[in-house]
Amino acid sequence: MSMFCYQCEQTAGGIGCTKVGVCGKNEDIASLQDTLLFGLKGIAAYAHHARELGARSEEVDAFVHDALFFTLTNVNFSLEKHIEMVLKCGEINLKVMELLDKAHVAHFGSPVPTEVFTGFKEGFGILVTGHDLLDLEELLKQTEGTGINIYTHGEMLPAHAYPELKKYKHLVGNYGTAWQNQRTEFEAFPGAILVTTNCVMPLTANQTYGDRIFTRSVTGLQGGNHIADRNFSDLIAKAQSLPSLPAKAGAYTLTTGFHHNAILGLADKIVEAVKNGKIKRFFLIGGCDGAKPGRNYYTELAEKIPQDCVILTVACGKYRFNHLDFGTIDGIPRLIDLGQCNNAYSGIQVAIALAKVFNCGVNDLPLSFILSWFEQKAVAILLTLLHLGVKNIRLGPSAPAFVTPGVFKVLSDNFGLQPITTPDEDLKAILG
Repeated sequence: MSMFCYQCEQTAGGIGCTKVGVCGKNEDIASLQDTLLFGLKGIAAYAHHARELGARSEEVDAFVHDALFFTLTNVNFSLEKHIEMVLKCGEINLKVMELLDKAHVAHFGSPVPTEVFTGFKEGFGILVTGHDLLDLEELLKQTEGTGINIYTHGEMLPAHAYPELKKYKHLVGNYGTAWQNQRTEFEAFPGAILVTTNCVMPLTANQTYGDRIFTRSVTGLQGGNHIADRNFSDLIAKAQSLPSLPAKAGAYTLTTGFHHNAILGLADKIVEAVKNGKIKRFFLIGGCDGAKPGRNYYTELAEKIPQDCVILTVACGKYRFNHLDFGTIDGIPRLIDLGQCNNAYSGIQVAIALAKVFNCGVNDLPLSFILSWFEQKAVAILLTLLHLGVKNIRLGPSAPAFVTPGVFKVLSDNFGLQPITTPDEDLKAILG
């Protein structure tokens, strides 16, 4: 990321400037500014989706302006002031996640726990990936009665749980996993493909699906096709020109749709199970997935978590383990998929509700956060948890490259933020 350095009046990192932002005089300030910019990108993504549904917040918009101006001027080199600003970013991200959650529920209904088919139904097929539920709804309307079946991919999986989307019978299932597996999975999918938001892998010379992949809105892909509005006629025509998908059973069934409204409906059972000692601890394992070695940690951790514990998960990190059968505790699923990355808001609401029931702080609950990070929205969510004072979060597979050792130490000293180690070591530390 290039920044202008006001100390030497050059592009940071260029000739005469040895370190990003402030000529090497304070790399921690530059690190915090990078963190703020990544957090702002996450906020902007959520605000974009909310605005498409008619929801806006003057407070959120104003913060984006103020925070960008803060990084531009570079006049205040106080470490404390920059930490205050990144925590404010977390506060605003909480508000924009709430804004988007309410907009989703108002438009699509409140999600309900739903089992999702993972095979193929006979007929033409379109695979939809990304995060934009409004794009999916419009595509479902335009393909109704055409013989085209719609499949979700990646963070579109939770769409199956919304009443106003699941009512379409040709929304038939989920295909594939997380974004970093797109090249292999898109190559193998025989139908047309729609990418509604970011998390799209560039095409390479080895990919042959360039003529059948379409992008929407601000998303683009060199070598693909772009749809500026929500007229999906070209996409539909492409799907109908391709071979029909054969009927094929799925290797497993996925379950999604545990919005906080649904979980709080189980609150009495959950509280009773905790008081009776049948549920000893909750683990929130989620975040943004990636291809970097070490991410198998999250699969191993989920598999090794004791049978008297419940796993909450959110975002595409769940694809590391959401195909596994974790069973139930007195009818309560041991794996609870909260939904898309923005549905981290549901996890926060569940934690707050449990803290009220047990008359304690969130940090006093039998609840552990183990997060995977990769891109901007994951950074924004981490800042939200820090803003809320959540402590002892474990983060992996490694610390973000833009976070200096000095900044990480500040976060570690004040919030107990720590890197993951091994599943066995971390479980031993958490469970005692």
